[in-house]
Amino acid sequence: MYSLRRNLLVALLISFMLVCAFVAQPVFAADYPSRPIKMLTMVKPGAQIDLLARKVAEELKNELGQPVLVSNNPGGSHGSVMAAELSRAKPDGYTLGIGATAAYTYTPHYVKTNYKFEDFTFISKLGLNQSGVVCRPDRPWKTLGDAFAWAKKEGKGLTYMFQGSDDRDVLTRIAAKEGVKLSFMPSQGGPSIISAVLGGHADLGHLGAILFGYVPQKLTLLAASTPTRLVAPPQLKDFPDVPTLKEQGWDESVEMFIALIGPKGLPEATLAGLEEAMAKLADDEAFREFVAVKLKMGPVTYGRPYAEEYMMKAYDRFGAQAAGMKKK
Repeated sequence: MYSLRRNLLVALLISFMLVCAFVAQPVFAADYPSRPIKMLTMVKPGAQIDLLARKVAEELKNELGQPVLVSNNPGGSHGSVMAAELSRAKPDGYTLGIGATAAYTYTPHYVKTNYKFEDFTFISKLGLNQSGVVCRPDRPWKTLGDAFAWAKKEGKGLTYMFQGSDDRDVLTRIAAKEGVKLSFMPSQGGPSIISAVLGGHADLGHLGAILFGYVPQKLTLLAASTPTRLVAPPQLKDFPDVPTLKEQGWDESVEMFIALIGPKGLPEATLAGLEEAMAKLADDEAFREFVAVKLKMGPVTYGRPYAEEYMMKAYDRFGAQAAGMKKK
């Protein structure tokens, strides 16, 4: 009889603990956040991604009721310095990051990092940093395919000024497939590339959103290097609709999506709150206009499922490309 009572007591105690745990989860969700949130970003103050981070921080503050403080952490390959700090953060939702997806999908395959792809929670994409390959308007090319065809016909090489290792590697593979010698010139960013191309020092150059201020009057866009064609801000009525690299025959792209990211192991209740805030942000017309017009970023689909699916596929694809280049 004593044993029966003891077993019954233990069963009731376990049931009580399970009920308490179940009830406690929504309470935790309601309590988040109870103090300021730190928002890491990968660039210096005033840069395009910094402006996006500050806008998101402002919107999250309004939605969550706590200050969201932006912390600038520039450096590394595609923002790997910020990624490393984020990987070490406590997974409680009080340290988040906004940065380029390439730091997580591309960089670990080419550079030794002190973080892994699995160290993060990918909450939502926020925008696409648009980019393309340009040349001087007096060159006899309308597409990048034209430029390579011309080089082969004339028996000449081309000089290419790159921004980062990703666009350099993309053009390396394309030139190898086309049988064209490509000479590479490193840059100090968009303005230096524009000067080199306009001055005739580089035949081709790779530009980010700064290209919208120069195409088509001062520069010719030969290819969108993004996965989809460039989406110009509404005020640029005469911006050309130029095919992507893939549409021109090469299975290549330079993919700098910008995403909201957290450390691995965020509580589901906390994550649900952040996802709800992102869903409201996606429906905010003023925010979408800020991203498209002010930042000149391309549109994306918000939400964790879409972010996670893209990140996993991109990580695998870039890994396969890196392995292929190492074999050569």
